[in-house]
Amino acid sequence: MPTSRSDLADLTYFLAISRHRSFRLAGLELGVSASALSHALKGLEARLGVRLLHRTNRSVTLTAAGEELRDKVAEPFGTIDQAVESLNRYRDAPTGRVRLNVAAEAAPLLLAPVMPIFIDRYPDIEIDIAARDQMTDVIEDGFDAGIRYAGTVPEDMVAQRLSGELRWIVVASPAYLEKFGVPQHPSDLEHHHCLGVRLGNAHIYRWEFEGPEGEFSVPVASKVLVNGGARCWPWRSRGPDLCTAWRQPSPPISRAENYARC
Repeated sequence: MPTSRSDLADLTYFLAISRHRSFRLAGLELGVSASALSHALKGLEARLGVRLLHRTNRSVTLTAAGEELRDKVAEPFGTIDQAVESLNRYRDAPTGRVRLNVAAEAAPLLLAPVMPIFIDRYPDIEIDIAARDQMTDVIEDGFDAGIRYAGTVPEDMVAQRLSGELRWIVVASPAYLEKFGVPQHPSDLEHHHCLGVRLGNAHIYRWEFEGPEGEFSVPVASKVLVNGGARCWPWRSRGPDLCTAWRQPSPPISRAENYARC
């Protein structure tokens, strides 16, 4: 017959009684009164239809059925106890694997500076990072957390801000500016060669700006598309196109003055 939840609890009581051969001592181990244990064992025996214990005023012994039951369930219950006990290592110090799904640009910008410190502080944690721009269901695909730009995080997800405002700028190689000139206004970019960015949702990114006119976007002309702004770094010093980048400590090659990418 199927084992119920109450059977499992009563089997735990039975094993304690069989170890101590005493309702009182078993009750002290379990934090249960001797009378409650006696009542539980009578219920278990009634459901099983067999007598498990011989009880007298002075002793408690196992019947043949009780000895057979003890021998068969002691090991599985012991395995459960060991499994629960092994979880203590998760409480004593963080351990295990953490899977992260992050935007391609978030890996060098946010993770790279802190990973050496994190690994040194938590040596028992394994980090599995998937850096890609394609939008994905973090939970359904088995990830523990994700890093995305604020506007792309689903409303039902718990979100925590990880950085301040990022300032983006337009950059170009000196050779490009010498050949095609320096754009004076973001609207001039429609007539320049710009490196396009395909977003994780497959849309082509419209370059966003903020200036005296407020916030606006420009659909730039692109002969080359990449699926992540960080991947255009090799183009910036010698490439044939204008490109965008987050603001770095070192000065950019060139930028359109008075305008900043949002």
